[in-house]
Amino acid sequence: MAEDDILAAARARAEEVGVAPIGSGGGAALRFLASVLDARAVVEIGTGTGVSGLWLLRGMRSDGVLTTVDIEAEHQRLAKETFNDAGIPANRARTIAGAGLDVLPRLTDGHYDMVFCDGDKREYGAYLAEAVRLLRPGGVVAFDNALWHDRVADPAQRDEETVAIRDLGRTIADNESLVSVLLPVGDGLLVAKKVWTPET
Repeated sequence: MAEDDILAAARARAEEVGVAPIGSGGGAALRFLASVLDARAVVEIGTGTGVSGLWLLRGMRSDGVLTTVDIEAEHQRLAKETFNDAGIPANRARTIAGAGLDVLPRLTDGHYDMVFCDGDKREYGAYLAEAVRLLRPGGVVAFDNALWHDRVADPAQRDEETVAIRDLGRTIADNESLVSVLLPVGDGLLVAKKVWTPET
């Protein structure tokens, strides 16, 4: 899917500051998911320069708010430029500077339609635990780099990040309250829906 000049500029900024944003296929998948969910509240871990955030915002409801978390305040400043260039009202993108695992516990349980994780791969398992708490029933969590440059499928690869992503896949597959799929777009997008269960 062709990206417009605003996304191209955001990618150029990302290259300048050494950030690897989600690919256009993964971005289109995020927009689709946000649209299907009619998302009003989305959390993103890893703001970068706003590439994934803009894809999400373009899929969300017109009154939807993206809460995006990044340890680098400078990246968030660049992301705000991206959102501004795209005509996104300032009140629709809430940027929080800080580590994902410091910020997520402060967010409201069951309030979010979607959580997108593209932060520290070694923390993916912990992000999942927080995401399950944050999501409403029927909400979706998505993880970028689920294939990790084809390292995850290679059992000989035992570095910390690869192992963490591999473990995440197993944890999600074993969790009966999640329905998941690995989308083979870009570097892999692992998506899981929080199943709605009636109160007993």
